[in-house]
Order: sequence, then C-alpha cells, then structure tokens
Amino acid sequence: MLDVDGTLIEEEVIDLLGKEAECEKEVALLTAQAMRGELDFEASLKRRVSLLKGLSINVFDKIYHELHLSKNAAQFIKVLQENQIEVGLVSGGFTTIVERLAKDLGISLYTANQLEIRDDHLTGNLIDPIISREVKEERLIRWAKELQVPFERTIAIGDGANDLKMLKRAGLGVAFCAKDIVNKEINIQVDERDFGKVLEMIDFL
Repeated sequence: MLDVDGTLIEEEVIDLLGKEAECEKEVALLTAQAMRGELDFEASLKRRVSLLKGLSINVFDKIYHELHLSKNAAQFIKVLQENQIEVGLVSGGFTTIVERLAKDLGISLYTANQLEIRDDHLTGNLIDPIISREVKEERLIRWAKELQVPFERTIAIGDGANDLKMLKRAGLGVAFCAKDIVNKEINIQVDERDFGKVLEMIDFL
C-alpha cells in the first residue's frame, strides 16, 4: 500500500493547488507542519482546503501534468503486479488526482479525500470521511482481509506522520524519504527517492 503525495509522487498536490490559488506559502507551511506531526492532520487539511475556495476544477488537468513519479515507482508497481501482489494507493490528497494516477498505473485499489465542488469550482470544503492516519490503517486492514492476504505479507510505504499507523501495522513498513517523526518510529528506511531500493527489501517476491 502506497502513500501518494511525497511518496509515489515527488510533489504535494495541495501545495500546487495553493500556488494556483495564490496562497502557496501559507498552504506549504501548513502541509510541512502536518507532515512533521506538529499539527493535527485533519484540522490542518480542512484549513488548507478552505484557502482553495473558488478555484476552478480546470487546474487539476494542469497540475496532473506537472507531477513527477518518484524514481522507479512505475517499475516497482509493475514488478509487484507481475508477481500477483495487489497494489493500493491511500492518500491524504485528492481523488481528482489519485484516481487518474491509479488508472494510468493500472491500479484498481485507491482511496483519497473528496473535494466538494459546486458549479465547477471548489467550495473550500471536504466531503467526509477524511483520510486520516486511522483511516489509512483501517484501509490496509480491510484490503488485506478482502484479498485474503496474511498481514505478514502486507507492505506499506509512506513519508509523513499521517502514515505512521499503517506503517506500523503492515508486515513491512517502509519510511520513504520520511519526516523525522516517522524515522524515529519506523526502522526500515529509504533515504534516497528511488523505489528500486524498496524493491531490494522485499524478500517474498
């Protein structure tokens, strides 16, 4: 199971949206604080999304084409899929982007936050449920049960405080270019933005 922003992709989508809404610095600061565990993720996300009120949904197509997959991420996913290992995306980001990434990567399992849209513009609100650290953990548990995958064969990869619970619950939790709060609690760490390094750690392919 992969986190998306800052893990699968290099960027934080909400920071790019903040740039489009001309509040880049404030949004980026709140994002950084939330990822370091200094702010409650849900409250921080609601605050950041509120700053996007009035933004046209047309920006999502532009932003999607500005994203960069982390090095060897597509190859990593392909190898897992070729070995009948199901890949899921779980994101504190937004369905508008995550759904498109999933489709392009041939991934059927994904979950992300839903932005409220009215008249083709963001209202500044989210539609529940918020993808919190608890929801990420719950989704890992649910997907493993649905796919009848033993927990010792589950993998979770993430970088921020919002990923901690799923990283601890998975059979293999990988802190990927992670914040200090994550590295303090997760022993398996990849400090280079290269999914080839993660592939080397998986011993049950």
